[in-house]
Amino acid sequence: MKSNLPHPFAFVPRRGKPNLLFVLLHGESASPEQLFPLAKKIAQAFPLAMVVLPYAYVPVPVPGSPEGQVVYHWVDPSILNEHNRASLVAQALPGLIQQIQQIQVRYELSGEQTALGGFSQGACMALEASLAQPDLAGRVLAFSGLYASQPGKAPPATLLHFFHGSEDQQVLGAQVQSMLAHLGELQADATLDTASEVGHELHGTLINQAIVRLTTCVPLRNWEAALGALAASAPEGVQAASSGTTLH
Repeated sequence: MKSNLPHPFAFVPRRGKPNLLFVLLHGESASPEQLFPLAKKIAQAFPLAMVVLPYAYVPVPVPGSPEGQVVYHWVDPSILNEHNRASLVAQALPGLIQQIQQIQVRYELSGEQTALGGFSQGACMALEASLAQPDLAGRVLAFSGLYASQPGKAPPATLLHFFHGSEDQQVLGAQVQSMLAHLGELQADATLDTASEVGHELHGTLINQAIVRLTTCVPLRNWEAALGALAASAPEGVQAASSGTTLH
């Protein structure tokens, strides 16, 4: 964690050692409190999970704020544009990855036991971090956000869940559909849930659907492994059915 930032918020189990880690990344011009509704739902659904909400790395004072209010960005908004977005995000990734890895080491949690979540710019950071460090997280929950640039490969061990509002004017539905089609070509394990009449917001409907995905969605790699084991144990001449896509 950078020394000039407040400490992250953390939801911890009332009893027992955490067996899951969720790291939730807020959007641009915001703070961790933005993701409290998601954090609380996760803590309710997974009582033994640890939920950590760090501050983004670039504090920006709010002009004219009488109380010296500060908001946070993952990349410096004063120099951000469409041409340098990917490079600025890449520069911010090592610090985020290190921060997550330090938590994993301290609480003896693996990447498979870790999920990253984020809203808007935070979703972008979560997606890019899991791509840059393939063993960092088993799942990513991306709300109203996409990769900084079109990925050239799929994360081999990460299940991607995208959640989007149909009325989002900042991240258009066509962009999301295009990204999902590209990820399909890369054979990524990804899902998309869209809420009607919802804009660029962390809506309760999408939060509830994220819990459904977390509790019911089987990663494709696990499904294929199970089918492989079934095929290996089947009598000679009997073939297992094709796995197709992820079971949801």
